Amino acid sequence: MEYFIQQLINGLTLGGMYALIALGYTMVYGVIQLINFAHGEFFAAGGYVGAIALAYFAGIGYMDSHPVICLTASFMIAMAYCAYLAVGVEKIAYKPLRKNSRLAALLSALGMSIFLSNGMMLTQGVYDKVYPGELFQGRFDFGMVTISYLQIMIVSLTACLLVGLNLLVFKTKIGMAMRATAQDKTMSALVAIGSNRIISLTFAIGAGLAAAAGIMYGLYYGSVKYDMGFVPGIKAFAAAVLGGIGNITGAMIGGLIIGMVEIFGAGYISGEYKDVFAFIILISVLYFKPNGIMGENIDDTRV
Repeated sequence: MEYFIQQLINGLTLGGMYALIALGYTMVYGVIQLINFAHGEFFAAGGYVGAIALAYFAGIGYMDSHPVICLTASFMIAMAYCAYLAVGVEKIAYKPLRKNSRLAALLSALGMSIFLSNGMMLTQGVYDKVYPGELFQGRFDFGMVTISYLQIMIVSLTACLLVGLNLLVFKTKIGMAMRATAQDKTMSALVAIGSNRIISLTFAIGAGLAAAAGIMYGLYYGSVKYDMGFVPGIKAFAAAVLGGIGNITGAMIGGLIIGMVEIFGAGYISGEYKDVFAFIILISVLYFKPNGIMGENIDDTRV
């Protein structure tokens, strides 16, 4: 039982990161019906910017005296950078193809993914960039169950971001505009909702959440690499499809399920196949319920 609880905690931690990435996929699809395969690179870019920012703060001596402020600033810088990067990608790679076939936009997304990944390789090198190891070193021990301060921070921050996104989408005028644009761009334009602005905002929010997940990933595993966005990005896409592509709640649930399945599969079966378990579950669910667990949203609640 203690081992089960420990794996449950680990699964929540990893699943929360997948959920944050999956939200970007599902939000973009909900608004413009595009699978943004470059989204994993925003996750990797956020991890890199966070590592650079933390290294800078450590170099000037702020990490020792103000670690919480430095970490908060790193999150804000990385999320802002990736938000602007995503808006630029949308303007350059997707907006000109918006009226073309979905295949053209899909190919553009794949090309942009390769472009961004190689850009990080050329600018940051092929070697891992290490995160500061002195952050969140403490832990709580409950018998054989261990909960680190870092896990508490990741789960708490993830929960805050998920709740904040839900409040933004369903309780604000911006969220109402996003849902209106997702439902009918022509009619939303007639009531003075700028679809281009809303689409750019959707890309920015999704990329910001992915950047936050990138920093969490770097803190949790100790380093980041230029190509680290591919596998988590594919798993997050699987989580979005599993929950119901276009459904925010489904993306959250799907991310948690993928994280749980990966951790429990690695713990009870074999760690060598941890990347396989998530897709076995995905294929099984889609075979019996093609629209995902929550179903694809096609009404006015879709984002």
